[in-house]
Amino acid sequence: MKPEYGENFSGRESLNWFASWWTAWTAFWFTPSNPFLLSVLRIFVGSLLAWSNFVWLLDQEGFFGLSGWQSAGNVWRLNDQPWHWSWYFPAQTLLATKSLTAVSLFASISLSVGFLTRPTACIALAGYVSAVNRAPLNTFGFDDVLGIMLVPLIIGTAGARLSVDSIFWKKQSVPNTETTIALRLIQVHLCILYFFSGCGKLLGASWWEGTALWGAVANIQYRTIDLTFLAWHPLLINALTLGTLFWEVSYAALIWPRLTRPLVLAMAVFVHLGIGLTMGMMEFGVAMLIANMAFLPPQLDTPQTHTD
Repeated sequence: MKPEYGENFSGRESLNWFASWWTAWTAFWFTPSNPFLLSVLRIFVGSLLAWSNFVWLLDQEGFFGLSGWQSAGNVWRLNDQPWHWSWYFPAQTLLATKSLTAVSLFASISLSVGFLTRPTACIALAGYVSAVNRAPLNTFGFDDVLGIMLVPLIIGTAGARLSVDSIFWKKQSVPNTETTIALRLIQVHLCILYFFSGCGKLLGASWWEGTALWGAVANIQYRTIDLTFLAWHPLLINALTLGTLFWEVSYAALIWPRLTRPLVLAMAVFVHLGIGLTMGMMEFGVAMLIANMAFLPPQLDTPQTHTD
């Protein structure tokens, strides 16, 4: 039976829509990008991870030892989940735990300077996962952000620019697909993180009332700057609270258009520097700002390249 004109037209429209969608999807993930931006992120992430490992190294017994703050008895992990692997376990000697942390520290430094970038990134990731799984109650958002960044640095060509590798092996900064995938993974992770963080805040009455910010300001255990004078400006507290909530919930939608992206990134600077300066969580604030740099144009630096 011959199809009606309307049915045939509808099917053609559906195929055209799918083809357009597929073209946009492949362009989003697989259009080659300049690795310069990813190399900049590598330097910052490696430096922050080195700082984190240095802190772990200051008290190995307290973090990972048999009589540590989170003692696991004679078992090698703190729970029954087999994927919570760690190369630290309580029965290790103090020398062994220090040696493993030192390996992670040197791998992080090597990642930052871009020496044997991909292998050292893998070692740094193993050390990070081991520390987080062995002492989960001693980790916070700072560590989570580093974890988000490490896997993309392994996938992309993070050592192509601003690195020891590029000096010794004369690597060319040719745009490539691996870099695009790495940057997209960071971007998508950020969108998921902000969206669900905002949705979680929607479950709290203080965020709906516009008073949540005052709760943070008035908490003497966290604050590093006295902002209690804001008690005399309730409308400002309401505006800042609701503005932060709107920014988090809408981040995943407004960060992609070129028109709104600068506003969203400017708000990220305001929010995360504010958290860092007023609540004593500067490491977390800096890590989040570095992650947001993934939305900067990847062609920040345009070196001379060649094509085969």
